[in-house]
Amino acid sequence: YGKGERTTHRSPFPHPICICRTVEVDPENVLCYYVYNNAKDIDDRGYGQMVIEIDFNSDEAIYMQLCNQIVIGIATARIREGDVLPSVRQMAEQIGINMHTVNKAYSVLRQEGLVTIDRRRGAVVAIDVDKIGALEELKEQLLVLLAKSSCKNITRGEVHQLIDEIYDGYQL
Repeated sequence: YGKGERTTHRSPFPHPICICRTVEVDPENVLCYYVYNNAKDIDDRGYGQMVIEIDFNSDEAIYMQLCNQIVIGIATARIREGDVLPSVRQMAEQIGINMHTVNKAYSVLRQEGLVTIDRRRGAVVAIDVDKIGALEELKEQLLVLLAKSSCKNITRGEVHQLIDEIYDGYQL
């Protein structure tokens, strides 16, 4: 697709999460894919809409970008527990990436306890309730992030404000 072009494609496959994508190519070469949960759930505000943004110019691996986008979709309730993600083949074809990349993303999500892999159904959102383990992992990640923030003179209040701002976007 060329700069600024938009195209919409609806997946012909019956699926709990149907893919209806609008691809936008912006000047920074970021491709935005809009993936919808059950098209009937979408209202004027975009409720039920999940946006997957893949930046092919990013230093972050594509499989991690995909993982992060799905995690955000789960956190914001745009993807719900029990929803079946598109098959590896469907997701790869719709986004235009290699199937192994999608497979790796789904494997990471499985290892993190966010999806289960079922032979018949595929990748199913099934949130692991290991809160103690999740808190320990979060603490390890925050130690480094907060140290970097401190080095850049970011205050505790600014961090708290940022966390509140992010959490306000989630449905907990």
